[in-house]
Amino acid sequence: MSMRKQLCKCAVALIIAHMPGVSLADEHPRLGVVASVEDIANVDLAINRDGAGLPPGRGSVAEGAIIYQARCAYCHGSDGQARGLEIVGGIGSLASEVPVKTVGSYWPYAATLFDYTRRSMPYDAPQSLSNNEVYSVVAYMLALNNIIDEEKVVSDETLAGIQMPNRDGFRYDDELE
Repeated sequence: MSMRKQLCKCAVALIIAHMPGVSLADEHPRLGVVASVEDIANVDLAINRDGAGLPPGRGSVAEGAIIYQARCAYCHGSDGQARGLEIVGGIGSLASEVPVKTVGSYWPYAATLFDYTRRSMPYDAPQSLSNNEVYSVVAYMLALNNIIDEEKVVSDETLAGIQMPNRDGFRYDDELE
């Protein structure tokens, strides 16, 4: 965990703990107890663009199609092209007046797509998908965007190596002087 994250968490805990009339001890009996490695792993879900932090797992495009239709299609459309919530299309639109930011046009790294999907989706029940289900849904989204073949299985060992169309479309703080 980065020093910045640790400081932010400590600052929030201190502010809450010192608010008049607020007692967190009853609601949070472990408040003040040093967190174990397992505790931190359950809270710090961040996955780096190079795949560092990806949990063990695997998923196929076929499995992802089933999960997507059951858990994702109601927002993103059965074909991934629901207006305003598209995950398919938009290639070449980023420099236009109306950019369409999708998996195929915008996302620079497959590992960060996994990270976002695992933390935030489905919208009505974030973090409710197992790691294998997230790998499957990500595989399906990648296949919908013609980034991988429909027979492909993605895993913690292969996901970071998938070349995204917009991989060179971002600059990161650690790349700047």
